[in-house]
Formats: sequence, C-alpha cells, structure tokens
Amino acid sequence: MINKPLLDWYDANARTMPWRIPPVDSVNGVRPDPYHIWLSEVMLQQTTVAAVIRYFLVFQRRWPDVHALASADDADVMGEWAGLGYYARARNVLKCARLISEEYGGKFPDTEAELLSLPGVGPYTAAAILAIAFDRQATVLDANVERVVSRLYAVTAPLPDSKESLRKLAGRLTPIKRPGDYAQAVMDLGATICSQKPKCEICPIASRCMAHKHGIAADLPKKRPKPAKPTRYGIAYMVQRADGAILLETRPEKGLLGGMLALPTTEWNEETAMAAPPIKAKWSSLATPVKHTFTHFHLLLTVRTASVDMSSTPTRGQFELPTTATSGKLPTVMRKAYSAGLTAIGVE
Repeated sequence: MINKPLLDWYDANARTMPWRIPPVDSVNGVRPDPYHIWLSEVMLQQTTVAAVIRYFLVFQRRWPDVHALASADDADVMGEWAGLGYYARARNVLKCARLISEEYGGKFPDTEAELLSLPGVGPYTAAAILAIAFDRQATVLDANVERVVSRLYAVTAPLPDSKESLRKLAGRLTPIKRPGDYAQAVMDLGATICSQKPKCEICPIASRCMAHKHGIAADLPKKRPKPAKPTRYGIAYMVQRADGAILLETRPEKGLLGGMLALPTTEWNEETAMAAPPIKAKWSSLATPVKHTFTHFHLLLTVRTASVDMSSTPTRGQFELPTTATSGKLPTVMRKAYSAGLTAIGVE
C-alpha cells in the first residue's frame, strides 16, 4: 500500500494554503472549516491553486462565514469573482450559501446525498468536503489524482474513457485513517512531483508505481485528441456619455458570463456578427479585434466606440462613471474590450 510513505511525505512537504489545516494539527484532530473547504473547492474547479488563493482571501475577508456570503449582494459577489472564470460557479456559490444559511442553519451537511443536492456540488466537490472537512473515507478524484492513479497502475486506456476505472482504483487506496490528509497528499503529489513531467527520482511511492517500473510514466495518462475549437465573432460597444460615464450592462443570469457586468455586445456566433447597437450614435470600429479563448471556442470581439450627449437614452444597460475599480468587476474578456475601448476614446 502507498498510504504510509505518501502520508509521511505529506507530513513533511504539505503545501500551505489558506483554507488548509497543516498535517501537524490535523493528526491531532483539528478540522478545517467546511465553509472554507467548500468555497476553495468550487473556486479550484478548472482553476489553479495560484490563481485561487487571492480570490479566496478576498472572499474570506469580505464574507467570513456562510451567513455573511448568503446576505451579500449578487453584484458584489459577481464583481469579486470577475477574472476567475466559469461564472456559473459564482451563481451557484450564492444559491448554495443561501440554502445552507436558511435550511441548514449555516452548517454544511456531512452526508454525500445531502452534499450532492446542493447547487453546484458534484461528486468531486462532495467527496472533497467529506474527506477534508469531515475526515470521512471518501474518494477524491481530480486531474492530479487521475494522473497519479493512472501511473501507479499503468492504466493505458485514454481519458475520459478510463475515468470510471481510475475512480474504482482510487477508491481501493482511500484509507480509513486520515482520509482527509490522504486526499490532499495525493493531490499535492500530482501537482508537485507526479506532474506532467514526473520527477520519479524523488517520488515517495515510485517503488510501487507500475508506470515507473515499465518506463512509461511520462506517457500517462493518455488522452483522446481534442477537437479543434471553432471561432466565434461578436461586437462589443464602448459608449462614453458627455459626463464621462460608460455604458455597461449586467448580462442575463443564464448563459456565458451570466450575471456579470459587461459592455453591451451582440450575440457571438460562427458567422459575421450582426450589429445590435445599444444606443443611437456614430460608431467607429477598432482595427484590431479583442481575442479571447473560452473552454469550447475562440472569440474575436470587434470593439466599436462612440460618444453621446447627456440626452441620449440606451435601449439596454446603464451609464456608470468609470473608477479604478470598474475594470476589476468585469470578466477577463470584457476587461480586454473595456481597456481597448478606453484607449481608443482617449481615457487613461
């Protein structure tokens, strides 16, 4: 078994994270706040630890417990999430916090069935909460764990086809004692040693690894080729009123960038974008489009700018005087368009 050498390694090499309890405290029965584990795990979906830490600390400072987050204004939460991506997570965070606050009295449930019933909580997040926050024997399977297990057992079937097999194999390894520390140990191992370029020479479980034995660790896990991403096209409108205010809108809750503050845009499709200006004006187009890549497609966003007088009324959105914080409230693609538009109209 790998449990003892892996936990010994973790005790000496655990990464420091603001939501974690160090192993020296964990072995003495200290448990992390389930609110912190839940929030960090949602943030960590499709996002690196380095990127998440700053956002987590901001949320922790502004909303130190689930009741505080449940009482927050939607716009404030979406604004603080801006730049983290996958904005449906932020909407689910609010829904989940309010449900926990109202129906569970602020205490997170400690059963898989109840956790899976929460908005935005899937099998991985539920297992992470159970293992790390409640020290329950739950199998946590993220990309790092998949990499470790696929190499440990030399699983050559490609992902995602092998995912269920990897889950079963990982389940065999999950110990009864210290399952929370074990889960974090495997994730740390995958992130730091058993990474894309494995450092087998310093791995604490290399002697038990079948891929290392056969010299194929660097080739695993295998993945099916990804299809080429299509390119979509759209137009973003940067409108400045005579008093310096900029036209912004809150996007519909459903759909990409849902609930986020943004410049008014057209729909994004794989053909030439159909103009849909939010106000009558004389428009100029920037020569270079804004480029951004989402999970499933590339976006080329043409930025059109215009100036209007105080009597002009938009068909959607609202004028807001720009501040140093305005850009920070926008999702990344909109920050790019906003910055390009400000430069074009001569605003520093």
